[in-house]
Amino acid sequence: MTRSREREEGKPIDEGMGGEEHDARLGMDQPIDRRDFLQGAAVALATTVGGLTPGLSFGDAAAIPIGAAQDQSGYYPPTLMGMRGSHPGSFESAHAVRDNPAFVTEAQDTGESFDLIVVGGGISGLSAAHFYRKAVGPDARILVLDNHDDFGGHAKRNEFHIDDKLLIASGGTALISSPTPYSPVADGLLKHLGIHPEKLTKETYDKGRDRDFNLVSGVFFDKETFGEDKLVPRKGGYHPSVEQTTEFLAQAPLSDVARKDILELETSPKDYMPGLSPDEKKDRLSRMSYADYLLKVVQVDPAAIPFYQRATDLYWGCGIDAISALDCWGIGLPGFGGLDLPPTATARMGYTPGKQMETGGSYTYTFPDGNASIARLLVRDLIPAALPGSTVEDSIAAPTDYTQLDRPDKPVRIRLSSTAAHVMNADDGQVHVTYLRDGKAYRVKGKQSVLASWNMMIPFICPELPQPQKEALRSLIKTPLVITSVALTNWRAFANLGVSDIVSPGGYHATIQLVQSMDIGGYHSAKSPDEPIMIQMIRTPAKPGLSEREQHIAGRTELLATPFSTFEREIRSQLNQTLGAGGFDASRDIAAIAVNRWPHGYAPEYNALVDPDEGLPLLTARARRGQIAIANADSGGGAYTDIAIDQAHRAVTELLEPQGA
Repeated sequence: MTRSREREEGKPIDEGMGGEEHDARLGMDQPIDRRDFLQGAAVALATTVGGLTPGLSFGDAAAIPIGAAQDQSGYYPPTLMGMRGSHPGSFESAHAVRDNPAFVTEAQDTGESFDLIVVGGGISGLSAAHFYRKAVGPDARILVLDNHDDFGGHAKRNEFHIDDKLLIASGGTALISSPTPYSPVADGLLKHLGIHPEKLTKETYDKGRDRDFNLVSGVFFDKETFGEDKLVPRKGGYHPSVEQTTEFLAQAPLSDVARKDILELETSPKDYMPGLSPDEKKDRLSRMSYADYLLKVVQVDPAAIPFYQRATDLYWGCGIDAISALDCWGIGLPGFGGLDLPPTATARMGYTPGKQMETGGSYTYTFPDGNASIARLLVRDLIPAALPGSTVEDSIAAPTDYTQLDRPDKPVRIRLSSTAAHVMNADDGQVHVTYLRDGKAYRVKGKQSVLASWNMMIPFICPELPQPQKEALRSLIKTPLVITSVALTNWRAFANLGVSDIVSPGGYHATIQLVQSMDIGGYHSAKSPDEPIMIQMIRTPAKPGLSEREQHIAGRTELLATPFSTFEREIRSQLNQTLGAGGFDASRDIAAIAVNRWPHGYAPEYNALVDPDEGLPLLTARARRGQIAIANADSGGGAYTDIAIDQAHRAVTELLEPQGA
């Protein structure tokens, strides 16, 4: 079996060496947390009773658990290593709900009553709690339930302490950024939290690291795909000159014809669609993949395709064979310079015509922990005692006090490791919410509820929804991806090789990069290559040849079936292969690993190759039902934080308006 085939099937590779001996050379025997828990694929109905995972007893709950994990001193999930993201323990109950929801009728009533119950503690759910309290008043009683062991949803924080140095990275949503400017609602919430992206960009980004060590971007050509292992620096950033592109290609292990075609594609002003108007060109581009555009319209040699195949991985979680050429023009991929297309979007890009690019997009900023800082600041806003301090800057290095999240004497409560199993409009005029925690089922009541969870789960936990709405919710398939944070004891190899970020067209992970260098509050990035640092590696488990939605379903299955040991072996192998020439040694230089696995990752976006002209069924999917409203980025058709915030505001507004108004 070839290495590429083994990777497609999510199996460990042995690099042609003895397994144990090779693993020892990679450092697999080093003292790093490797909790190979029961994976999603192994939660099989064959090993359950009545469709429920062994150990989950939902009918005999006696009371609310006393001394839940989050209430204990020392509880601090950001520092956990091993499998994070959709971690073991966060999804098994949801799968049980999906497969056999009948048990919820026997849940124990806690006797608690709230004004609002929010299902999902991500940015959309926390924003919904904020907007509701703002509208109703500071005494509004709000309960937020989340299935993970930490709040924030995809806005996840990885925090390590190496040699007494604080290292922070984003384990999920990384950027304050959007194709369109933030709405007054979303922008207003950021400002309320003290977040001023343009000001923070000027004051916190440290550009000295890359300048002082002459670090540029690089491309790693692997032997399995390109015939030779070679890291080639690529100067010029997003807009290299002809000379810089020529210099890069001269060093790349590509055939002469591939070099020639790539150079022309990236530098030629040729119009590959002469005689068509701009609108006609856009329409045609929307009906073909970027791969087909390159092969059939531009007519590049097939040898050039592997260089570009994964150029769309980080945007849509699949390759250029499943994404329209129009969308690829929209993100700035080469080959469109001579088409003279106006910088406006079209309906077949999933945006309001004329709205997207002529606005210039939103401001862009990233915190050391990505948008986990937004989630933490929302928690501080809702429960001040949970996060000390009063400014954005002092929040970065401050630890969250999780014991403050679910206090009965506080109006807003956040209950972690609590998977919503059933939500219904009851005959008593309230919303009854059943959730699973510590192997038991509990029921709470609220006047209203916002479902800020993933759309695909909502039909299972809210069965009263009409069938067309359930079908619309199920059709919005999320993008699987893995964001891995690796703590290194040093970054000498990057300095020796002169690179800060690396694209790997044939690698298991598509990218490897040093985290953004910045100084904010009490957090300071590494200045010397001898200091510990965090790097990030991103993988999207795409299956070329299928449509985007089919690739995502296959990728989700792969992620749930892949144990942490496989990820770790691939991480160590790829880092050795890519950085070895710079002196990197995985067994020596890796201090900690957190694999943030997101089988349900990016919110689905419109794809003109597979979706109907009328767009995604967003209005049908997010329709209010009695005292239940739906809010999440899925409902807005885009994987952006401003969409999550806007949808939370919309859902709360709907609930506070008289029904039928």
